[in-house]
Amino acid sequence: MTDLPNPFVEKLTAHFGARVQVLRQRDEVTLEAAPADYLAVMTELRDHADFAFEQLLDLCGVDYLGYGQAEWDTTDVSSEGFSRGVEGQGPGRFSWESRPRGDGPERRFAAVSHLTSVRHNRRIRVRCFAADNAMPVLDSVTGVYPVADWFEREAFDLYGIIFSGHPDLRRILTDYGFVGHPFRKDFPLVGNVEVRYDEERGRVVYQPVSIEPRVGVPRVIREDSRWQQAQTEQSQVKP
Repeated sequence: MTDLPNPFVEKLTAHFGARVQVLRQRDEVTLEAAPADYLAVMTELRDHADFAFEQLLDLCGVDYLGYGQAEWDTTDVSSEGFSRGVEGQGPGRFSWESRPRGDGPERRFAAVSHLTSVRHNRRIRVRCFAADNAMPVLDSVTGVYPVADWFEREAFDLYGIIFSGHPDLRRILTDYGFVGHPFRKDFPLVGNVEVRYDEERGRVVYQPVSIEPRVGVPRVIREDSRWQQAQTEQSQVKP
């Protein structure tokens, strides 16, 4: 299906040219814009009559550190369960020296938006990678889609992506004194510090984390003879 000509993809390619890369997979269209063109591309997607993406449904941050690496064994684990199918060496469970560096994209942080066009009954995904991994900065699209205000604050809070031109870029989910960005792949799963109320001091205090890391692994139902037999027996039961 994805190899067939798509008039919408052809319009995007003809209009934006080399400014974007248009990807089509599973009949979903992703438009990848360079940081310098990100704001202009979002504006044109909203205003151009052929696109008319007047609604921003969502905007989130993504950290591609460790992209393509897997710590979950789904084929070699025992039939007794899935709890031992994790290696325990993935992002969030490591020493700083052995932190995941990944073989993924050279550009680590990205903002991903989902737009919808009511006029054309169509959706599109827009992705833009920040140029600098150490200080990821992208233009804010709040001037194009005001609803992006809280979405960009969330991406800043959780991933540390800075949105230039945002009217009020501050944390929205974590504490004002929180250290780091918890959705980054190199952020420990148990955090760096914990807080508690100290009755003697009469205030909230910060202290080193006192809990042990624990991997919560879901049990997975796989297609094997047990489930196939149960399904067969169930189908043979007369109503």
